[in-house]
Amino acid sequence: MEFVNPLVGELDREMEKRLMVQEGDYLAVFNSAHRVMKAESLLKSRGIPILLIPAPRQLMTDCGLALRISPEVRAEVMRVLEEEQILPAFVNRFVGGIYRNEEDLCGDT
Repeated sequence: MEFVNPLVGELDREMEKRLMVQEGDYLAVFNSAHRVMKAESLLKSRGIPILLIPAPRQLMTDCGLALRISPEVRAEVMRVLEEEQILPAFVNRFVGGIYRNEEDLCGDT
């Protein structure tokens, strides 16, 4: 999918990177919009680079939002969320064009 900046009619690669889920990225899905926004605020206040995005339809979420997490900060994100007792309902990883539950990754986390 390519994002064309409507103001200049050119491809905006930087916007594409921010909007898309990249290979290997994790998506943390929460049970409510309130919880996902609380997690986003907490993580950003600690300087952890995450992004609140619309959850892909394939994930069938209740709140319609997810946190995009890069593999480099996944462990830190989960540690902070566990400390604050605001763990996601589930975490999926985008691998080979498919959102795979962490439990299905056979240790590839």
